[in-house]
Amino acid sequence: MTQQQAGRPIRVAIVGPESSGKSTLAREWASRLRGQGRAAVWVEEYSRAYYAGRDYVSTMGDIEAIAAGQLRAEALAAQGGAGILLCDTTVLTCKIWAEVAHGGASATLQALYRPHDYALTVLACPDIPWEPDPLRSHPTQRDWLLELNRRELERQGIAALEVSGAREARLARAMAALSSLLAD
Repeated sequence: MTQQQAGRPIRVAIVGPESSGKSTLAREWASRLRGQGRAAVWVEEYSRAYYAGRDYVSTMGDIEAIAAGQLRAEALAAQGGAGILLCDTTVLTCKIWAEVAHGGASATLQALYRPHDYALTVLACPDIPWEPDPLRSHPTQRDWLLELNRRELERQGIAALEVSGAREARLARAMAALSSLLAD
């Protein structure tokens, strides 16, 4: 029985370093799926909403709040009747952020980290041009951050689908991987 047959949406994690095309992929993927008549929702990266009304500061408390907010956004989207949730980042990003910025993830953050909640994990490669953004701070370390993502996913036993190249190639690869999870 697939997740959809059980009444639960298929959750897709889209992870990777900053400025690697995660949001673009999530937005375009949701649009493509909706164009095919599928009930797909793009669950936007919660850190954007979190920092919309405050200065960008990276405390462990901020990272924990963002992780909890990301999970709340996913839960809310799941209640909306969508069959597919395309999650533009997950708590994995928060975990790596905490490790890079603060030397490790707190017990609270570890408790929120549930990488096996996703039927498919897509790892976006940073082979596209860097785009400056107030929430981005590692323009020359994207390959290193990609490797941190890879290692953590491998540690968790998650075989992520890596996407790279032009937008359409990324989208086609992601669509093909998702098709095997969808019940017609």
